[in-house]
Amino acid sequence: MRNAVAVTLPADWRDFFALTKPRVMSLVIFTGLCGLIAAPGSINPVIGFTAVLCIALGAGGAAALNQWWEADLDAGMKRTASRPLPAGRLARGDALAFGIILSALSVIVMGLGVHWLAAGLLAVSIFYYAVIYTIWLKPRTPQNIVIGGGAGAFPPMIGWVAVTGEITLMPVLLFAIIFFWTPPHFWALALFVKSDYAKVGIPMMPVVAGERSTRRQILLYALVLLPVAIAPWLVGGAGAFYGGAALVLSLSFLALTLPVAFRVQTKEDAMLPEKRLFGFSIVYLFALFAALVADRVAAAQGWIQGSIA
Repeated sequence: MRNAVAVTLPADWRDFFALTKPRVMSLVIFTGLCGLIAAPGSINPVIGFTAVLCIALGAGGAAALNQWWEADLDAGMKRTASRPLPAGRLARGDALAFGIILSALSVIVMGLGVHWLAAGLLAVSIFYYAVIYTIWLKPRTPQNIVIGGGAGAFPPMIGWVAVTGEITLMPVLLFAIIFFWTPPHFWALALFVKSDYAKVGIPMMPVVAGERSTRRQILLYALVLLPVAIAPWLVGGAGAFYGGAALVLSLSFLALTLPVAFRVQTKEDAMLPEKRLFGFSIVYLFALFAALVADRVAAAQGWIQGSIA
């Protein structure tokens, strides 16, 4: 077990909230909500709210467990040194208890109030992030983000299953979109903060394989993401509005990977193409899932021809 971080300052609710990684959670909540709205059928608004709340609590609990385990690593990186645990504002045991309580509560409430299959997927996603990614993959392999990307890909599938009660092709495709989006999104960030990871011994791809290999792999995953993103339209699970939006967004994403892939840059403070790609990747995922919801709502209102999902 890693050494505990000394607590020198009193904690308040903001420190516990920071443990949930609210910026990451906003994307989790949004994609989970989009999966729920885009799913065929209907759900009681109270049950739907409960499902999204449980997804948020589960994501927050997993993030707290992640920070509990990595407190000493976070203390060694400039980007994360101000988090509650490395900054000494929160006791490590409190973070562990907080993460366990949120995680357990989210799964139990999801099972009792929504659906046990959705609860099972939520439990798997928490375990995937907190144990498989954080404890096993991240410190051992540069493929940590590739394999571990599955953890963040569960929310839209959980939202979909909360409505339908079954796993079909469409929620699997939504899972795949986030799965293949994660490596280029995260490696773009890793390129301009790689010295942080190198300093604490985390084998991120730019540290282990070098910038050139990482840049080529970013392009490769962007190429794979293009057909995966438009697949819901191709299989009839979404309409032409989504298909057109997915095509434009994915081509734009791919275009932004080109200056990243075909240049050599070692100065972390001068990586504008990488920072642009990272910033757009977040906009890309929000816009793609928003287009899926807009497509579904428009079809339900009869404004456009609906999908067959």
